[in-house]
Amino acid sequence: MIRLGVVMDPIAAINPYKDSTLALLLEAQRRGWHIDYMEQQQLYLADNTVHATLRPLRVSDDRQHWFDWEGPEADEPLNALDVILMRKDPPFDIHYIFTTYLLELAERDGVLVVNRPRALRDANEKLSTAWFPHCTAPSVVSSRAQDIKRFLAQHQDIIIKPLTAMGGASVFRLRAGDANLNVVIEVMTDHGQTPVMVQRYLPEIRDGDKRILLIDGVPVPYALARLAAPGETRANLAAGGSSRPQPLTARDRWICDQVGPTLRDMGLLLVGLDVIGDYLTEINVTSPTCIRELDQAYGLNISALLLDCIEERLA
Repeated sequence: MIRLGVVMDPIAAINPYKDSTLALLLEAQRRGWHIDYMEQQQLYLADNTVHATLRPLRVSDDRQHWFDWEGPEADEPLNALDVILMRKDPPFDIHYIFTTYLLELAERDGVLVVNRPRALRDANEKLSTAWFPHCTAPSVVSSRAQDIKRFLAQHQDIIIKPLTAMGGASVFRLRAGDANLNVVIEVMTDHGQTPVMVQRYLPEIRDGDKRILLIDGVPVPYALARLAAPGETRANLAAGGSSRPQPLTARDRWICDQVGPTLRDMGLLLVGLDVIGDYLTEINVTSPTCIRELDQAYGLNISALLLDCIEERLA
């Protein structure tokens, strides 16, 4: 029996009907895997071995009652597990980074960690798009007001967002002449101390911000286009957007061909690309979502694709 550990946010607080981690756990349970649950703060290092407070978990595809505990908590070394899913949501803060160090030590001791801890640190979800400039729209990353203002003067309409958040949090659209320009820059950069990403506004957002899932570098053949609510710039589902499943376009597939091999070689088995129009805007590696929506729309089992990859590596 494969023993699976999952690091995630509190399971009692998830939205079970759309939670991708729950989808992965349901598939693991169908395969007869044993599931151990842990939260980030429960990991610790002792005697050069990483341990955690683990609790056996049983999950259900039920919107009212989606989990049960199968036993009491127990402190165990992580090398008692075969595989760990790192599914803690951003913010990608110093605590998250410390967790990747601990998981990397567990990896050293023979545990397969998905996604690979070093790759989680290396592939910032906004900045890593710079590895593929031929796929991206014009952008700058800077903490300096003059750089942001120069970019705005050039493009007239921009998006500014933090490098560490998710779900559309703290994303601003600024146009030339905006009276809030200075205060937005001050708040977002912490008065010039913290770099932010600035991208040219893409009007193609009206047709959706597409989430494309890659499994071991290979795209699922459908995307979930997320559409902004009326009066809203952000299309994120967490910001009230709606969704429209659709097949990948030729351009979508071309972008996947450009980025997939690099991400696979880094040990990123599950990745969510964000594409607006013809442009790659983010590479989501921490806890990519939209599995359940695409499964439901097209009768897929995306979780099975990932678990097949995991089984191959464990073999």
